[in-house]
Amino acid sequence: MKPSPALEARGSSGFDDSTPLARELADITLRRARIQSSPLPRPKATRVFTVANQKGGVGKTTTTVNLAAALAKSGMRVLAIDLDPQGNASTALGVEHRHDTASVYDVIIGDTPMEEVVQPSPEFPTLDCVPATIHLAGAEIELVSLVAREQRLRTALKAYLEKVEDPYDYVFIDCPPSIGLLTINAFVAATEVLIPIQCEYYALEGLSQLLRNIDLIEKHLNPSLAVSTILLTMFDGRTNLANQVANDVREHFPKQVLGSVIPRSVRISEAPSYQQSVITYDPNSPGSLSYLEAAAEIARRGAAA
Repeated sequence: MKPSPALEARGSSGFDDSTPLARELADITLRRARIQSSPLPRPKATRVFTVANQKGGVGKTTTTVNLAAALAKSGMRVLAIDLDPQGNASTALGVEHRHDTASVYDVIIGDTPMEEVVQPSPEFPTLDCVPATIHLAGAEIELVSLVAREQRLRTALKAYLEKVEDPYDYVFIDCPPSIGLLTINAFVAATEVLIPIQCEYYALEGLSQLLRNIDLIEKHLNPSLAVSTILLTMFDGRTNLANQVANDVREHFPKQVLGSVIPRSVRISEAPSYQQSVITYDPNSPGSLSYLEAAAEIARRGAAA
């Protein structure tokens, strides 16, 4: 008896590859194999990114944490600096950040050397973190009266990078969702800006103001600063709105937008509650693979530049 078309479609694997689940599993397997097949190029010098967007809820901290973890998983030496008083990046990377913990606050306000506050993240052996504590909430006011208030993070980071024995390949600075002195310090300390953009309504609102602020900082405080990378986050390909936003962003910023997009994912949202990145929390999830792909794209773009 000839087998039915449905049975023929199952093939030797026993799965019907015409079903959405089977296609998704096949896609995940293919993406994982592609990621593992080619090692990432190391940058010639440390690349310092500020992850910023003055609009809240677009995935700044999630992007900081998961790109740092993805690159560390690939063997890169990575430092994440948590400059948000909420300390969410510190939580997700599993580092201590109670009120009495030595933190980035002590670095920019108290002139503590950065090497005294850096903590290893349990995520990966090559991933370190400068934590944030609640004290950072008052730093905006305290910075006003300090000498060289816009350059304090850059000075501390530069001194640390010059003396560290095993050089970092990447530094990621997580910013608060506002343009204040903390964010300005982050812009002055970096050479590249990475902007996460949520694939939803109002995504581009406020972006022009952010770009104007970055342009002012480039002209007056940090001539080497540039918006090198835009990452589309919380993407739901089933909706026309998400696809329209993605197309609009690509049209306006064709050179900066990564080909990789980050899907809306429950696993990505769950991971911080376990003090983990999605890279370690669920390594084979679509969200984890998307961040690994984005990290690889950032690494290869940098090598080609």
